[in-house]
Amino acid sequence: MSNVIIIGGGAAGMMAAITAARNNNKVTLIEKNEKLGKKLFITGKGRCNFTNAGDEEDIFNSIVTNKKFMYSSLRGFSNYDCMGFFDELGLKFKIERGNRVFPESDHSSDVIGALSRQMKKLGVNVLLNTQVVAVNEENGEFAGVVVKDASGQKEIKGDACVIATGGNSYSSTGSTGDGYRFAKSIGHSVTPILPALVPLNVREEWEELLMGLSLKNIEVTFYDGDKKVFTDFGEMLFTHFGVSGPVILSASSVITGIVKERPVRLSIDLKPAITDEQLDERILRDFSKEQNKAFKNSLDELLPKKLIPVIVMQSGIKPEKKVNEVTREERQRLVKLLKNFDMTVTSTRGFNEAIITQGGVNVKEINPSTMESKLVKNIYFAGEVIDVDAVTGGFNLQVAWSTAYAAASHIQ
Repeated sequence: MSNVIIIGGGAAGMMAAITAARNNNKVTLIEKNEKLGKKLFITGKGRCNFTNAGDEEDIFNSIVTNKKFMYSSLRGFSNYDCMGFFDELGLKFKIERGNRVFPESDHSSDVIGALSRQMKKLGVNVLLNTQVVAVNEENGEFAGVVVKDASGQKEIKGDACVIATGGNSYSSTGSTGDGYRFAKSIGHSVTPILPALVPLNVREEWEELLMGLSLKNIEVTFYDGDKKVFTDFGEMLFTHFGVSGPVILSASSVITGIVKERPVRLSIDLKPAITDEQLDERILRDFSKEQNKAFKNSLDELLPKKLIPVIVMQSGIKPEKKVNEVTREERQRLVKLLKNFDMTVTSTRGFNEAIITQGGVNVKEINPSTMESKLVKNIYFAGEVIDVDAVTGGFNLQVAWSTAYAAASHIQ
């Protein structure tokens, strides 16, 4: 029986606490906030998309950074194990589009409640409003942590420690990069920290005219020069600064490093279900209905109202021109524009708008089977503090559950 200290009361911390306690360890979980699961509470717009019901290949292919590092822990505690775990805790859940798994109630508080009740049942000692100031080691082994609360500062001794402090995103929830500081203090290196699953800023000024417009069933492709770096189909949203929405957030994880160095081209196919030829025929049909209509008034059936003035402006066709006077060349230019509606991505938004953090404790210094530090014995890492991230859809939380389970299962 070991005396286990867990730093962080988020998804990874709570899973580690439950797993370690089930293995008959004495567990103390330390959380600097006034309650557990603060970031978990706001995930999935408050609905908590806690895993994904896809197959093993789907899960692995959704990991953007350090996929191979995750093989062992995902096999040890898979997305199916995760669903079984929550089912056992009495959480009813449902599977939605894209295999996203949500609590049946649509309330993230039910996920947190299930975890909290289980910790209480297992006798986990939870210290809230308590900040870990330092992680101590002696002779290459974990010794204890220094904590600070309302009564002052003290050291808590322990046999093993799981650092599950989260990343650097949504700092209002307590993710302020403490784990990186602890990791560095015991000799670990931390890879560059970047916001990921984050909206994107664009250069085009006309973009503001589209603010609030949501597009469904579009295809986005991102190019670094001539190289295609990401493509996806789904929904997106125009904002006052640029673009957001599911396909954009997923893309951000792939392009966040590139766009730090140079702009990236975003090309939107507004009509991905039809070919250029079919789109041309569709436009001709629309034009032939009312041949004396001005071009600027001819696109109502084809496009959302808010998008029309921008498309008219970009097409180079005179707004007042009658549709029966639009030349074949002009029409083909319009087709090309609708199939390749381009914008220039100049940067990502900041950490305060990022769902997750890209970068973290270097995986080369962590045992992928046990999550134990290769540098200091009995110190483990779990969740977002590690340099692993994935696209949206419940995959990042699955990384948290799997790494936490691996860490806590291997504590002797």
